[in-house]
Amino acid sequence: MVKYRSVKFPSFTLPRTRLPRRGKVSWRSLLRQLGILVAWCATLGVIALSVVIIHAHQTLPDPSSLATRQVKESTKIYDRTGTIVLYDIYSEEKRTVVPFDQISDNLKKATVAIEDSRFYEHNGFDIQGFVRSILYDLQSGSTSQGGSTITQQLVGNALVGRQKTIERKIQELILAIEVERQFSKDQILDMYLNQIPYGSNTYGIEAASELYFGIPAAQLDVAQSALLASLPQQPSYLSPYGTHTSELITRKNYVLQRMQELGYITPDEMKAAQAEDVMAQLKPQSSAVAAPHFVEMVKDYLIQKYGQDMLTSGGLKIVTTLDATMQQEANDLVNKYGAINKTKYKASNAALAAIDPRDGSVLALVGSVNYSDVANQGNFNVITSPNRQPGSAFKPFAYAVAFQEGYPDSTILWDVKTEFNPNCTPDGLQKKDPSGQDCYHPQDYSGTFSGPVTMRSALDESLNVPAVQTLYLAGINNVINLATNMGITTLGDTSRWGLSLVLGGAEVRPIDLVSAYGVFANDGIRVPWGLIKEVDASDGTVLEQRQIQPTRVLDTQTARLMDDVLSDNNARAPEFGINNSLTLPGRPVAAKTGTTQDNRDGWVVGFTPSLATVVWTGNNDNSPMTAAGAGISAAGPLWNAFMTAALAGTPIESFPAPNPVVTDKIMLNGSVTSSQYSTPHSILFYVDKSDPSGPIPTDPTLDPQFSNWEWAVQNYKATH
Repeated sequence: MVKYRSVKFPSFTLPRTRLPRRGKVSWRSLLRQLGILVAWCATLGVIALSVVIIHAHQTLPDPSSLATRQVKESTKIYDRTGTIVLYDIYSEEKRTVVPFDQISDNLKKATVAIEDSRFYEHNGFDIQGFVRSILYDLQSGSTSQGGSTITQQLVGNALVGRQKTIERKIQELILAIEVERQFSKDQILDMYLNQIPYGSNTYGIEAASELYFGIPAAQLDVAQSALLASLPQQPSYLSPYGTHTSELITRKNYVLQRMQELGYITPDEMKAAQAEDVMAQLKPQSSAVAAPHFVEMVKDYLIQKYGQDMLTSGGLKIVTTLDATMQQEANDLVNKYGAINKTKYKASNAALAAIDPRDGSVLALVGSVNYSDVANQGNFNVITSPNRQPGSAFKPFAYAVAFQEGYPDSTILWDVKTEFNPNCTPDGLQKKDPSGQDCYHPQDYSGTFSGPVTMRSALDESLNVPAVQTLYLAGINNVINLATNMGITTLGDTSRWGLSLVLGGAEVRPIDLVSAYGVFANDGIRVPWGLIKEVDASDGTVLEQRQIQPTRVLDTQTARLMDDVLSDNNARAPEFGINNSLTLPGRPVAAKTGTTQDNRDGWVVGFTPSLATVVWTGNNDNSPMTAAGAGISAAGPLWNAFMTAALAGTPIESFPAPNPVVTDKIMLNGSVTSSQYSTPHSILFYVDKSDPSGPIPTDPTLDPQFSNWEWAVQNYKATH
């Protein structure tokens, strides 16, 4: 190894040492340099933070202004013209300031419990509460706790705004400490409770108590207090008159749990308050909003995209897709026919949504009868509810796939009693197969069978057995895929569904159903439904504009053939009569009814090229209507009246005609016999279901459904 000697220089001597080996690093040197770097970064950080703090402090508002602070009006929601105000958020404040001793202790305790449990212990900022809220949010996956004290919230709402910037947070912290020096804890809580928003243009607990329960704040019980204390964090989203009441009740119960944990109430008082039906105590909402369910949907969207603070204080102008004239017609007609159906058919509720199929604009929307009647769930929005079964209104998706795969509308199916579980006897007398699975032999609504019918007639007359056969021929997965591509969002795992899917065994959102039917109206092109045309900031800056994104999901020929079939009043006349409510005199219109098991849901979905409308009738608790109210009876008159009013004075539009479908193949051409086959058989005797135009199967018994279908046909022939 080479040794290095000392080298003499005039001014200093280089010590005798060994150079570090190539490739190795002196950890002591590295740590020293890292320490210097950290020190420099810390110094620069402190300098930068000091500059921000100094600037923030120089621009601080006067904390004494809290006592005289007034809240101004903000966001406006307009119709599609941008001239008619549907909802003016906080334009007319409802506020009654009351002394601190006229506010229920229950409400004070509930507010402290959920917003700032160490309020009476900290000096404006609570590091323990901040850490606890972060841990809770991480554990629960929500952000419902926040991290600000009541004092910080008061300062943020009243003085510095809620922008999420470092300077604003510093201002909030400094001011919170200063406010704590100038005011007592009770004074701070007093100002907080008299100024914070509780939703529905209401500020302060006195106005909120009067609005929601019709009593002064001094009389609020524990359960009522917990519910009102749940609102300030998300007053619009958790509105008792909105569509998120289940989440409101969950938060109310958590408030009560916190009150019990802090010793404000006993465990028995907590249980009693949690069991109390506080929603039933709400006053009916008196609202001048023309489209309350629609407005709530718009507000939900705005909150999710821009946040609660921007909604309430951002001065936004929202131009929606709503047609004010159509909406008024929808409101009047839903209330009118809702009252008729309640008396006539024991259907206490109805809902309606109308869209423009060409651009997806929601033109009118009524989620329930009488939005203000909270006791009867008038605020519940059926139109966006994902748990209503569509009944026969789902059938067009199966027929569309069949048409697309080459089955003409003239295809013959046998409407005869048929067992569709291959492991059950074909006579339909079994309830279970040997493995314990249900046998499946549906009946038509009329209780009778029609024999051989075309696909056109089977769909228009809403016959069940041919619909199940069509689903089998089309393929369950193919039908699910098409329905999903057309806009149905609730089908999920395809393995869940069997042949009952086509009779409405799945659950759908009505808004999705009418949007999917809009694909038929729009020549096979899907445009997702939407509520908003434009959002402008208070300075006129355009924050968002609706972008139409059309997608072809169905070929043109199939879409036009579906329009032609669904608008064929002569084909549905045997079931519904020639003068039925699915027709509009002098105007081409396509429509389909739907009824679910035990008459729990009645539907009509129909369209012209420019307007698609869904009507649902039934009961929110899923109790059945009378048999007489099924399908067209309860829903049809409402649908017809709305379509007639909405289209009055508009140009008459015809559906583009489909190309003629010509085939000489037996069963597909409308014939059940031919010179070659003089004895009728089921369709599976003549076609391979995956290739209807291909050769006749050499061994049809290989199809698992063939034996039962063939037995049903031969038995029907023998008895007729």
